[in-house]
Formats: sequence, C-alpha cells, structure tokens
Amino acid sequence: MITLNVNQQTHQVDVDPDMPLLWVIRDIIGLTGTKYGCGVALCGACVVHLNGEAVRSCVTKVSRADGQEIVTIEGLSKNNDHPLQSAWNEENVPQCGYCHSGQIMSAAVLLRENPNPTDKDIDDAMAGNICRCGTYLRIRKAIHLAAKMQRKVAMATNK
Repeated sequence: MITLNVNQQTHQVDVDPDMPLLWVIRDIIGLTGTKYGCGVALCGACVVHLNGEAVRSCVTKVSRADGQEIVTIEGLSKNNDHPLQSAWNEENVPQCGYCHSGQIMSAAVLLRENPNPTDKDIDDAMAGNICRCGTYLRIRKAIHLAAKMQRKVAMATNK
C-alpha cells in the first residue's frame, strides 16, 4: 500500500510502485484536471506539486510520492480563485485549454519563488510547458497579472 496526501486528503492505493503518479491521480483517485500530454516529461501538461516542487507526474513513480504532499490543479485553491486562475480567465488565456493546468501549476512555483518575475524569468521558468495553441504571450501576461494580484494581497495583509 502506498499512502498519498493529495490536496490535503489521504489516499491509500494498492498499485505497482513503478506506476506513474499521473495515472494514480487520474485513474485511481479520480482527479482529472492533471492531463496526459506526451508521457515523456516534455510537454508539461501533467505538472503537479510534490512537496512544493513542480514535477512531471507522467514520469514520476508513485513510490516517490509515498507519504509526500501532492497538490494538483484541483487543490491549488478551494474556489478556483488562485491569482493565476483569476488572471488566466481575465486574460482569456485558454484556447483548447488542455495544457493550462500544467502551465498554471508551473507558474505557481515560479511566483512562489519569484513574486516579481521579468519576461525572461517567466520565459525561462515556463520553457518546459508546451502550448500547442501558441498562447505564450497571453500566458506571460497572465503571470504578470497574477504576480501583481499576489503583491497587492501581500501589501494589504502587511498593513
């Protein structure tokens, strides 16, 4: 048995320890927001947070996640109101939308580590996430907007 802490809920799963975390999240636990894109860690559609680190769940063995904290797109915020999710909507980022859970999860780590990223910072951090629709400029704009939203909240709480 493997114990997974996904979005602050504990799940006991009886699976092959070499099974990709993605399939456990989607097929066993039933959280389908994390997407399968390429299966070889090249596209970023499957990004989740493992102990706060952005990982490609399509190549991460479930045994690596045993007892660890996992956050999927469903757990990023309770009401889909994380600044990135709000900015994504405000900037009309999605076209097909398939890559965006992975894009948002990668961007969340970026903004946690760098609350005021430059265009280059964003481009570097997001380079491993592919958007087949080509919405990269809107993605960058949304990340800047989310960073601004987060800074505004931080300033309001520090007063």
